[in-house]
Formats: sequence, structure tokens, C-alpha cells
Amino acid sequence: MAAARDSSETSVRKRRLGKTETTDNISTDGGREDGESESEREEKEKASRSLRTGTYWLTRIVLLRAIAFIYFVAFSVAYNQNKQLIGEHGLMPCRDYLNSVKRYVGGKIGAAALAYTPSILWFLDWSDMDANLDAIALAGLALSGFVLVTGTANMVIMATLWVLYHSLVSVGQLWYSFGWESQLLETGFLGIFLCPVWTLSQVPRRCPPSLVSIWTFRWLVVRIMLGAGLIKLRVDKCWRDLTCMDYHYETQPVPNPMSYYMHRSPWWFHRFETLSNHFIELVVPFFTFLGRRMCMVNGLIQILFQVTLIVSGNLSFLNWLTIVPSLACFDDASLGFLFGSGGGAKKAVLEIQAEDEAGHTPKPTKGMLMRRVVNISLGVLIGYLSVPVVMNLLSSRQVMNTSFDPLRIVNTYGAFGSITKERTEVIFQGTLSPDPKDPAAVWEEFQFLCKPGDIYRRPCLLSPYHYRLDWLMWFAAFQTYEQSEWVIHVAGRLLANDSTVLSLIDHNPFHGRDSPRWVRGEHFRYKFTQPGSSSAAEGKWWLRRRIGAYFPPVDLDGLRGYFQSRNWPHPHIPPNRK
Repeated sequence: MAAARDSSETSVRKRRLGKTETTDNISTDGGREDGESESEREEKEKASRSLRTGTYWLTRIVLLRAIAFIYFVAFSVAYNQNKQLIGEHGLMPCRDYLNSVKRYVGGKIGAAALAYTPSILWFLDWSDMDANLDAIALAGLALSGFVLVTGTANMVIMATLWVLYHSLVSVGQLWYSFGWESQLLETGFLGIFLCPVWTLSQVPRRCPPSLVSIWTFRWLVVRIMLGAGLIKLRVDKCWRDLTCMDYHYETQPVPNPMSYYMHRSPWWFHRFETLSNHFIELVVPFFTFLGRRMCMVNGLIQILFQVTLIVSGNLSFLNWLTIVPSLACFDDASLGFLFGSGGGAKKAVLEIQAEDEAGHTPKPTKGMLMRRVVNISLGVLIGYLSVPVVMNLLSSRQVMNTSFDPLRIVNTYGAFGSITKERTEVIFQGTLSPDPKDPAAVWEEFQFLCKPGDIYRRPCLLSPYHYRLDWLMWFAAFQTYEQSEWVIHVAGRLLANDSTVLSLIDHNPFHGRDSPRWVRGEHFRYKFTQPGSSSAAEGKWWLRRRIGAYFPPVDLDGLRGYFQSRNWPHPHIPPNRK
């Protein structure tokens, strides 16, 4: 009996243990299943918080802000320098230019005048052109500042910015003859079609970014880089024998402090730079057409390349501007890290993507259908206007920085097709001596804001801003004053102690004194000092050697006929000079 009872209790204990084990197993299995479901939920939630590829809502915001930044810099330059260059008393008054165009097209302000010089200045009061120029620049600053800060824009704002800057470029004459002016106009024109017509929202639900619009930016950066690469191989032998970078840093228009050190890099590094330049400009652009990842590789390489150029020289806003179309190589998934996840644009895009994935895409409205027609028309227009540009790229007689249409919608580009091997500078000097030939005459130098002059002055750090007069002085230095007659105009203004032109000068040695009786232009050859040399230890950044006279000594009386023959207003002669 005892044995039976023990056996029965043992059996009961085993069954209870078995139940306990079974219960534990069920509990454990159930917990494991619950854990897996939570993990799956977390993965799904994470996936729902991750931006999908192939959409460009955030790309649009980045592009608009980048374009607005360049506009803001460009209008800042315009506001600070237009009056001195093309204003009422500027070196090349735009009113005189508009009058000459008006005479050329038959004396009427009509379609012909607008086609030749597209500018709203035709319709403004010319009695105060300085006020007109300031108003255009200030309006551009206000609108571009708004887009830059908010990241929102519509077609009206972007079109207004484009018209305003086009109005300045069209009358800017020599001072606005740089390739980046046309590049900004083309970039700004493409920016118009990124936006809804009226809505001001970072993520306008019923106006998704068009793939056509994104591809127009990509096509722009392809043309920019191919144009720059091909012109180098076709024009200057040093690009083919890989020696151009031996000279570039020293002879570029306006070097910066880093140029000084990069010029002294080892020869093999300069060869590597040149080869890399060819690869980036001639091979990498084709990555754009090889799928999403390779397109992003192209965008990243181009941005890094432009940053390198920004660091190594003062090339205005050219390189900053070239970064803009490169941004179109990236979609929302790749740019999401630029936006906070707590809300705002990124949250809105995630919601839109979730709705699209769930099949809740809103039905196209009449406006959305019309917008598709506009986008397709944009693609057709850019394709049509690209034909002569592509033909130019393929031509052995390629030209750079040229427009084939008056609105500069699609243009040719290129930079540094030829490299100057020696740096020359024109130095303005003035004297109070009545006789410029007197050996005892003391000639004192005028210093420009940024271009090399004083050999002890450190190269400036300026980009993306730039001084238009300084850049033109670089071109004048390897021409003659007969080819750059405006140089004599500057000399005449310096003789008259003209405050308009002197505002573009860093140092006037005659400030607070009598105006100079004579001004001359001296031609010098400049070279960087060797870091660590005795000259560098003395504080010299440059060494220079006189080449000769650039233009002979001139005075106001002697310039009267020269000015009259060119319809330039003769500077006022100070009373003590009469």
C-alpha cells in the first residue's frame, strides 16, 4: 500500500511537473512570439520613418535655398557696385547704353529693343537711374532672402528674381560679361519650374517635383563640366601635357591665401590635380545616366571638386553656383539627414509617401494636369535649345560662355581654357609733381580692394562675393590700354579725386590731400614668394619686377579730347588745377 501510494504520488508529481513544464514552455513560446511581433512592428515603424528613394520633395527645398543663396550674393554685389560701374556717374552708364540700343533698333522701345536688351529698365524713369538700380537690387535681396530663410517659393517669386537679375545683366555691359552671369540666369530659369504657381509651402501636396525639372538641372551640370573639360583639351597645350596647375594658383584672377601654399605643391601633385580635373570634367558627368547610385556619385564628386576650387581661389560665386545643379543628383532618401525628424518638411514627406504606398494618392486635378503639360513643354524647350549647345561641344572650334538665345536659357560654358603662365599687374600711380618727367617726382600707388598690388599685403579671402573692377583689371593686365580703354577712364576719375570710383579702391594715397596732378599705369610681373624664404620672413607675399609703362602719365587737361571722342563726361577739374 505504501509502495502504491508513493508510486501514485510520484506519478501525480510528475504530471504536475509536466503541467508546469508545459505551462512554462507555452509561456516561453508565447513570449518569444510576442517578442518577434514587436520586433517586426519596430522594423515596420522604422521603415515608415525612412524616406523612400525616387521622390524629390526635400531635393526641391535644398535646390531652392541654394539658388536663393546665389541670388542673394549676386544682388549684394549689384547693390554695392552698380552705381559706380553702370549708374548715373558710373564708368559705363547703363542709360547711355540703353540709348545706344534704342537708336540701333530704330528709336523705339518695342519688341526689338526688348529682344536685344531684355530689361525692365526700359519701362522705368531714367531721370534717376541710380534709384532704379538700387530698387532692383533691393527687391532681389528681399525676395532671395525670403526663399533662403523659409525654403519656400512659388513660380511668381522665382520668375521675378530671374527678371530682376536679367535686367541687370542685360545692361551690365563689360562688368557683367562673366560666364557665371549666364549660368545663374539659366539656373534661375530652371528654378522657376520647381515651384507651384501660387502656393507658398515647403511641401505642396498637389505640386510634386517633376522629374523633368530635376533632369534639367542634371543636364545643366553635365554640360557645364563637359564644356569646361573639352575647352581645356582643345585650347591650351599645358592641359594636355599636365603642367597647367604649375601656373594656375599664381596666375588666376584673384588668388587667396591658400593659393599661395598650393602653388608650391610638389610637381607630382600638380600632375595628379590635372589628371583628376580631366577625369572629373570629362568622365564623371556620364555617371548621371547610369542609375541612382552612380548619379549620386557624380553629384558628390562634383560638389567636392567645387569645394576644392572654392578653397583654393576667389572665383566669385562660380563654384558655389556649380554646386547647385549637382544637388539634383540626390533624392529625398539621400538628403533626409539635412532635415530634422521631429516635424516639418521631412514629416510631411513621410506622410505623403505613406499615403502613396497605401494607394491614397489624390486624383489629379485640372491644375495638376496642366502642370504636367508645362513640365513636358519645359523638357521640349530645353531639348530644342540644347541642340546648338551640343553641336558646339562636339565642334573643334568650341566657344565657351556663349548664349545662343537672347534670354540666356541654355548656354555654353567653360573655364580656364587657357592658362596664363606669368602674372602681370597694372599698378596705378599718382604724383603731385607738376612735371611727370622730373626724376624727383614722388609716385604713390593706389591699392585695389583685392587684386595684388602691395607686395606685403596678404591675398584676400572673398568668395562667393567679388569685386568686378578687380577682375577686369586682371584681364587688362595681359592686354593693352588701347584694348581696355576704360582703364584710362578710371585714371581720369582718379585725377579728379572722384568719390564714385574711389569707393572701389582700397587705398587712395591722396586722401585728405590735393588731387594728383598726374596718373600713370605701370606694368609689373608678380610672383609668389617662396614660403620660408628670407622674403617671406620679411612679410612679403609677392615679388615683383617692372616690365615697363602700361600707359604714359596723363592729366585732366590732356584727357579732355580723349574723353570727348568717346562721349565720356569729362571729370571736373579741381579749382587749384585750372
